[in-house]
Amino acid sequence: MSTAPACLPPPGLPGLDPRWSVVVEARDADGVSRSWHVLDTHADGPEEDIRLTVLCVHGNPTWSYLWRSVLASAPADVRVIAVDHLDMGFSDRTGTVRPLAQRVADLGSLTSALGVVGPVVVVAHDWGGPISLGWVLEHQDEVAGVALLNTAVHQPDASRAPSVIRVARATPVRHAATVLTPAFIRGTTALSGRRLPPDVAAAYSAPYRSADARAAIGDFVADIPLEDDHVSAGTLEAIAEGIRALTMPVLLLWGPGDPVFSDRYLHDLEERLPQADVHRYEGARHLVIEDAPALVADLWTWISDLRAGGAEQAADDRAGSAQVDRPMWAALAERAAADPDGLALAEPRDGSWRRIPWALLDANVARLASGLAAEGVRPGDRVSVLIPVGADLIAVIYACWRLGASVVVTDAGLGPRGMVRALRSAAPDHIVAVPKGLALVRLAALPGRRIPVSRLVEIARAGAALPLPAGPGLDDEALVAFTSGSTGPAKGVVYAHRQLQATRDLLQEHYGLTPDDALVAAFAPWAVLGPALGIPSAIPDMDVTAPRTLTARAVADATRQVRGTLMWASPAALTGVLKTASALTDDDLAALQSLRYVLGAGAPVSAAILHGIQRLVPGASVRTPYGMTEVLPVCDVVIDDIDAAGPGPGVLVGNPLPGVEVRISEVDGEGRARGLLSDAPGVLGEVAVRAPHRKVRYDRLWATERASSRDAGWHRTGDVGSLDERGRLWIAGRLAHVITTVDGPIGPVPVEQAVERIPGVDRAACVGVGPTGAQLVVVVCVTGGREEGVANLALTDDVRAVTGLDVAAVLLRRDLPVDIRHQSKIDRRAVAEWADRLLAGRR
Repeated sequence: MSTAPACLPPPGLPGLDPRWSVVVEARDADGVSRSWHVLDTHADGPEEDIRLTVLCVHGNPTWSYLWRSVLASAPADVRVIAVDHLDMGFSDRTGTVRPLAQRVADLGSLTSALGVVGPVVVVAHDWGGPISLGWVLEHQDEVAGVALLNTAVHQPDASRAPSVIRVARATPVRHAATVLTPAFIRGTTALSGRRLPPDVAAAYSAPYRSADARAAIGDFVADIPLEDDHVSAGTLEAIAEGIRALTMPVLLLWGPGDPVFSDRYLHDLEERLPQADVHRYEGARHLVIEDAPALVADLWTWISDLRAGGAEQAADDRAGSAQVDRPMWAALAERAAADPDGLALAEPRDGSWRRIPWALLDANVARLASGLAAEGVRPGDRVSVLIPVGADLIAVIYACWRLGASVVVTDAGLGPRGMVRALRSAAPDHIVAVPKGLALVRLAALPGRRIPVSRLVEIARAGAALPLPAGPGLDDEALVAFTSGSTGPAKGVVYAHRQLQATRDLLQEHYGLTPDDALVAAFAPWAVLGPALGIPSAIPDMDVTAPRTLTARAVADATRQVRGTLMWASPAALTGVLKTASALTDDDLAALQSLRYVLGAGAPVSAAILHGIQRLVPGASVRTPYGMTEVLPVCDVVIDDIDAAGPGPGVLVGNPLPGVEVRISEVDGEGRARGLLSDAPGVLGEVAVRAPHRKVRYDRLWATERASSRDAGWHRTGDVGSLDERGRLWIAGRLAHVITTVDGPIGPVPVEQAVERIPGVDRAACVGVGPTGAQLVVVVCVTGGREEGVANLALTDDVRAVTGLDVAAVLLRRDLPVDIRHQSKIDRRAVAEWADRLLAGRR
């Protein structure tokens, strides 16, 4: 092996400021003088101004270039040092093999030579994780925090090392793939979740142009201790166990698509570092810092919070671990005792109706809880339920709650790909599934112990329930539900029992629900709430993945089964009802008249839909509650109030419900909600909500949670709207969809509402095209025709007239992309991209 001293990188590498590069001399643990190349934001600056040092440690086969964006965005009083390991990057080629223990010692020698003193935040990636953590264990008094990106310290039990590593480490392959050729370094850059610009990919390869320069790449691969007697096995095990005692803040930033450091390594680190904040960047892979544009800003936000003594936490009533005084299954047990033979649930089954009485449902919950316990489910475990909406699903969910387990709900409305992504994010300990669900789990190699629902049903039928542990605490996790994914990958939303009970109690009180009421769950997941409310439920016959398949006769039949008084449906489902209303018989119409509430929610509901439903059930209060997965309900409005208000700055969703507060954060010319929370009328901004039933947090999305809850006690919803003089909330769209014109921001919904009043326009989407702050307004219409392209002059003139805006173009599409779950929320980003391509002549 040849030797060579450290040197500076060649000029012109993209994003690399040559003023950062410096060669540092230091003696290694053996007393031999070595030279390191490091990047240092204060290479020439005064050290007395430094308030914090950020030490960045790369892995194999990258170099300090990995951290260039961290250095470029560093505050003036923060020193960022990014090291090149010996024999890596542009550091000294020593001609020696340096195992893990030597690497840790090398890092200590270098930081001593650089005069690094606390407070230090350590940031590391890949094999730099174990090296830096070994350094942290020896310098704990100096370390203020640790941030780790796609790394590992232990091979999780009952799992094999990644195939990429096993192949690369094989003796016949290793030297050829890692040293003789640049295959390993090229493969690493190819592992990016997005295509790296050629000059950036070339910069990663810059230090490794020859086989001699790549020798340590092979040595690093060989130093992965897959065998118990490996020279570095003991060192790595000591580090892996040692970090359990660390108490400083930790941040885990992860690319879940990494074929090397998959989520199993993230979960291992979470178990060893339970204090860790976690953010998974969907779509990112091994080079997560390259794949996730927001990562560096998120890292600096976290470091800024550390410097400020920690992010301000919401001051609310979530502390404590008191036992639940009225758990989610309390009303179920009460109805089972008071009315054992009364109907609890009706569901369609093979052309007829399956009817489950209260006593049977309650007994099944107890037996299933025993069965889950026998299958190894423990309090605090996460249990995913891949079961069609119905009695079995409801019983398993309540059994999990009774046992103290948390339920992961990934409804079919997310689609198979969305369900897989959600389950990987939630990482359930167990998966209870029907055969179709188990097949999906096997195909996608999802985590969690697999439990066929048929086995649990057999247990439930076998006999008496076994004694169960004490009920969960108010602040124990109860549920991980997922957003619809209409503005990006679906987000996991964590609820504790406290928030679920608050949701239940608010619904019961606001709608005055009594045991005489019954729920028609046309948005099927809400059938789960029936037992908690102590009222019967019926699930109409429909495809839950296609809400528009709901027919009026199916609703009438379901209403008839339980004499329903409350129906909950999405706008798409209500549209299906109206389109098939002509098929209703006199008996069907009579059955519908028991409804006293019809609630349309999940997306903005047009007045035409609400009026159509009102004509079917003239005695019902037709309402559109407003809320989201993170907090529901927030507001509520009746159709009469919508009619009286007339056209306004969006969709009127009404006044906040009791115990709920709503404020607005004004949107600026760049489409960002940076204003203070205000209840001033007429201000367009992001809607913020404070309520006892809002979410606990987003799951493994630290940065998203940090942004949404940055106002203590409030949840920023991502919706934009305004309050009027009467304190009513009007929704104007999503913050991500705000159009930023030179005249100021525009919410899309009021524009779309105006356009949809034009005869012949079935639906419209208003989007912005062009640079932020100078976007042009484009309106895309669906008119029922098959043509796509630029609309005729007459329609263009009509759109400009009804909106009063300088609309740059009016386009036609056959349909608009919508979310899978509700089939109602328009994907305006996709529409904007389509419009931009069309107007630029790119089909």
